[in-house]
Amino acid sequence: MIRRKQVPLSPDADNAPIPLVGTLWVHAFEEDTPAGAVYRPEGERFPLSRRPRRRLLLQADGSATVADGGADDRLVDRSVTWSEVDGEAVIRCRGGVCLRVVDRDPRRLVVRTEPGVGPSGTR
Repeated sequence: MIRRKQVPLSPDADNAPIPLVGTLWVHAFEEDTPAGAVYRPEGERFPLSRRPRRRLLLQADGSATVADGGADDRLVDRSVTWSEVDGEAVIRCRGGVCLRVVDRDPRRLVVRTEPGVGPSGTR
């Protein structure tokens, strides 16, 4: 499981941009929109949930980790890769399904699941 020291975010830093790379992003499914799933940095306050929250961690070397709920609801890490394609971060997972960061605010990502995106980011 992705483990990082959880550091509460400063209330004074509400609009400070959070780096895409090296930040553990957590699915805030209560905020999902038709455009995609909403992710917020670890350390934000999330409502309690019995459903595991997917986590994304992108590294500068193009590696990434996606953690999803397993059969017993514990998070299971998957090693994946990512790159920038047409100004968007594209996360390549096994099985041809990937995630694409389609919108980014200083403290929020909107991520869309895109089946069938190939290694070059094309269909």
